[in-house]
Amino acid sequence: MMKMNRRTLLQMSAASVTLSVALPKLAAAQTIDELVIAYNVNLPQWDPTTGPSAVNPTIQGIYQSVFDQYILQQPDLAPAPGILTDWGWNEDRSEVWMDVREGVKWHDGSDLTAEDVAWSLARVAQEETGSPIQFVWGTLANHRVEGNRVIADVAQFDPTIFKWMYFLTGYVLPKAYYERVGPGGFEAAPIGSGPYMVERFERNAFIRLKANPHYWGQKPEFESVTIKFVTDAGSRVAEIESGNSHVTLEVPYEEFDRLKNRAGLGGVAHPVSDIGMIFFNDIDAMLDDNVRKAAVHAVDKQLIIDRLLSGYGVALHTLQTPEYIAFDPTIEVEYNPDLARELLAASGYGPNNPVRFTVQTTRGFKPKDFEMIPAIVGMWRRVGIEAEIEVYEVAKHFELRAADQLAPAAFYNWGNSVGDPTTSTGFAMFGPSPHAVWDGEDLIAKIAPLWGEADEEKRIQGWKDVDRYIAENAYVLPLLQYVQPILHASGVKVVPHTSGALLPHLMTRA
Repeated sequence: MMKMNRRTLLQMSAASVTLSVALPKLAAAQTIDELVIAYNVNLPQWDPTTGPSAVNPTIQGIYQSVFDQYILQQPDLAPAPGILTDWGWNEDRSEVWMDVREGVKWHDGSDLTAEDVAWSLARVAQEETGSPIQFVWGTLANHRVEGNRVIADVAQFDPTIFKWMYFLTGYVLPKAYYERVGPGGFEAAPIGSGPYMVERFERNAFIRLKANPHYWGQKPEFESVTIKFVTDAGSRVAEIESGNSHVTLEVPYEEFDRLKNRAGLGGVAHPVSDIGMIFFNDIDAMLDDNVRKAAVHAVDKQLIIDRLLSGYGVALHTLQTPEYIAFDPTIEVEYNPDLARELLAASGYGPNNPVRFTVQTTRGFKPKDFEMIPAIVGMWRRVGIEAEIEVYEVAKHFELRAADQLAPAAFYNWGNSVGDPTTSTGFAMFGPSPHAVWDGEDLIAKIAPLWGEADEEKRIQGWKDVDRYIAENAYVLPLLQYVQPILHASGVKVVPHTSGALLPHLMTRA
């Protein structure tokens, strides 16, 4: 590892060079007026409901700072009243109803009404809007307002529809303002009803937020927050160590351990709902069952966690973490390199005649994301798999995945903050989903009936059966559940959110 002194650290910090005019110098921790956060990803767009960025779990912390979701999600992932104070189905489940909170203001001081909620839901249900999960919102139709209640017809029963209201793209937008300024005007000057308002946005550089004086919930403690986009993990370490930022996240675990107890700093490592995984695309070498199975059996997940992640992580065999409601601890795929060699030999491959394919990965988006891939490639090489590594930004991953153009293997972190199997195994592995790349008809046939299953016990068991089938056929390579490392100045108290969202309005002075 490169040795760093204070000069090197300051040079590494892009923000300290490019933003020195725009951003304030930090005050002593005990007198913080403006909270500065070094964030691990850029914000490509402000509309939290459309386009591939809307389903990027890492961006949700920014979106939730500015916009309200229909239903509030607490740090332990439990739902709570938010813009909606109550919700449910009618007796025969042909309609849903939602009661809208009174007294909520948009950032421009105008009233948030039931019309805004009905319009927001109807808008993302239309294909032309560009919602990446239009197929979820399209299960509701004929949205209408009766007083302070929104009612919609159930066009297709979805047992998880209310969970989506505190998940990806589940945000309320201002109808009158959006229609007046259009998509371009909204991007230039976004308005929400969340705890913070956008004061300034420099693309690829930073966001400056100001506390919303009209906020219906608890007022944020920090009046101003600046979020710097620092996509390099080493630079985020430099930000916190040099004092250029008060809070950062997703740093290498050895750096977290080194700095968490340093004078003036603190740290929290919290298990989150994100899963490290490798997508297998049904192209080229991955069409060979033996290649996929060998690729899975050859990977020692616990060794990766212990050696690269300093023990922070939980090895997984399905796309469910222990907190998810369909987690089945009896499903296991053993680490067995000898079996991997036998499988490859059956298809004519081996160390002297390796099967070859490309594996894609991000670098610095999650702790040790890139470093895990060379380790896995090394394990593969020992059994007869030669993988070429391609590095890309996470935005490119979303673009390629939406177009079904990922490489035969592609690393990603899958977020499922509602813990439902439809939003883990379902959308990751169901061929028609825009988030899946495995299109096998056998798997599609097993998953399709579960989307509308009204019997909850039968629904969850069905997903467990699907997870077992996926594991037996090696259609995906689950790696681990993440533990999110957050470093902060000692003058800041951070409340971690199990969804992985870093929320400044939950931060207070220590």
